Amino acid sequence: MAIRFAARAETEPREVARALVRGDADVIGRLVMQYHYRLLRYLVYLTGQRERAEDLVQETWIRVLERAGRYDGRSRFEPWLFSIARNLAIDELRRRQRTGTETEEEAAGVAAPDGDSPFAAAAKSEDAARVAGAMQALEPIYREALLLRFQEEMSLEEIAQIAAAPVSTVSSRIHRGLAMLRAELEGAGDAK
Repeated sequence: MAIRFAARAETEPREVARALVRGDADVIGRLVMQYHYRLLRYLVYLTGQRERAEDLVQETWIRVLERAGRYDGRSRFEPWLFSIARNLAIDELRRRQRTGTETEEEAAGVAAPDGDSPFAAAAKSEDAARVAGAMQALEPIYREALLLRFQEEMSLEEIAQIAAAPVSTVSSRIHRGLAMLRAELEGAGDAK
């Protein structure tokens, strides 16, 4: 039984790759359902704008469909998907910087579905605004590393793939980001 499950887990990315190339609406629909909220949450934190994040989620899925043949199924689908979303967010942030349209909107406000991760449950607590504010104060590379590691529960290798950075760099970003987040939260606590 365990052998069948392991074999199934190994072939799943290849099955997803074949389904994408075929344009299998059922599989694509399941992927959208499975990853929609996570992509939205990730992009809201990266961009700081819910509306723009929603647009980027749609653009991400369009890119997935346009580039279906580029996903070969040798690795998990999730890092490939988040890489596309990340690249679109970076392009958006660069465009906003060039045009001077960057705003100070809060990243908070994405309601978690019932039964979500412990991170989402913590976000519902009274400290959610403080944590969201502290996360937004971090530089994007540290915020992204923390979100992918602790919110999306990705491995260091997967984050390295998404960020196109060595695993050691990702590890450093996580450790430094945690230290910066701690300092930000302690500083916010002192301000009360």
